[in-house]
Formats: sequence, C-alpha cells, structure tokens
Amino acid sequence: MKNCQLILLSILLSPQSLLFAAAPANPAIQYPDFQKLTISLGPVREKNRVSEDDFIRMSGEPGTVILDARSTDKFEKIHVKGALHLAFTDFTEGALKKVIPDKTTRILIYCNNNFDKEPINFASKIAPVALNIQTFINLHAYGYTNVYELGPLLDVKTTRIPFEGTAVLPRQ
Repeated sequence: MKNCQLILLSILLSPQSLLFAAAPANPAIQYPDFQKLTISLGPVREKNRVSEDDFIRMSGEPGTVILDARSTDKFEKIHVKGALHLAFTDFTEGALKKVIPDKTTRILIYCNNNFDKEPINFASKIAPVALNIQTFINLHAYGYTNVYELGPLLDVKTTRIPFEGTAVLPRQ
C-alpha cells in the first residue's frame, strides 16, 4: 500500500503530470535570461560595492547621480541628500531615460538595508531580496553599467551621509 501511495505521489508531483497544464510561454517574461544576468553580474556587483567614505566622496564628484528606488512615500520622508527618485516598480526604459538620460552616468544606489535604527522609513527587507540587488541588476539590464552600491549597514543617527525629507530632523 505504501508503495502505491509513493508512486501516486510521484506521478502527481511530476512536471509531466497530466493533471497540471503548463502555461504557454510568455516572451515578455524570461526567467532563464534573468538567471544568466544575475550570475554574470555577481562579480561586477561585488567589485562595485563601496564604503561610506567612498560613497560620500563619489557623490560629490561631477556627473554622479544618487538614485533612490524605494517607494515615493518612503523617499519623501527620508532620503540621501540630493538623491533622484524612481521607484523600482516604475523602472522602464522610458522612465529611466527621463531620470538618467545618459547610460554612462555614474550611479550610486542604496536601499533600506543600508540603514539601521530607522525601522519605519528604512524598513529592512530579507537579505536575499534587498532592493540594492534588484536595482543593480535592473540598471545593468537597461544598459546602465556604471553603477556603484553602498555596501555597509550604517546607523542613520551616526552616518556622515546627509539626509533630507519630511521626517528628517536637523542634526545637532
């Protein structure tokens, strides 16, 4: 009896099972290409992660853009001073081109997982889906290859990176 149950279970869970019809291919969604992209960008991303000091230095250099891809609500409350905003959910070729017309522009990115002690406006994501990862991959996919990512986890209250927004209190 147990063998029959195991056989039936393996048939039901089999990808070839007649009980589950495969969805038709969608050329607008290509998971294998996404996998290839993430694997190829792993070493690039690791090389382009920068320290707090480098982030501050680079942000002050001409031709550098700081991009915040968090929600509009969170961006308005607190963001790195001078950052441009485009919510990750709004990334398209056209929207990116409006915010950053030149694909060779140096772009600095950061996300919720870079800042500690601000649990509402910089609410952490689980590490495998931190916004930096998707933002880095997507920018590269759209042809923006001069992307650098803030690496460390910094205390919002003690970092030397300046913030602005409606929830930002003046530093004393």
